[in-house]
Amino acid sequence: MAFVYLLRCADGSLYCGWTIDVPKRIAKHAQGKASRYTATRRPHTLAAAWEVPTPTDARKLEARVKRLTRAQKLALATGAPLDDVLIGGGTRDRPIPVRFPSPAP
Repeated sequence: MAFVYLLRCADGSLYCGWTIDVPKRIAKHAQGKASRYTATRRPHTLAAAWEVPTPTDARKLEARVKRLTRAQKLALATGAPLDDVLIGGGTRDRPIPVRFPSPAP
């Protein structure tokens, strides 16, 4: 299993990434060692996470989420179903509908 996650940074921005261990990755972000982007935007809170079957699927979903508009990412961060946001249109590349599970608690 792998996960795609959204972090809400201290400056209000949203960061999307993928991992196979969410708590460990969040800890790395908290230490400032996970990415250059989040290193200067601490503290972070986990806004959403989705479980996918493989790391390859996680990388593909991460790329799709990163192409969403800020409004769409904010919708995901407030609990909007991933399917609704991805299938609802508005992304720059008009993705083909794909079913993904609901956010992990």
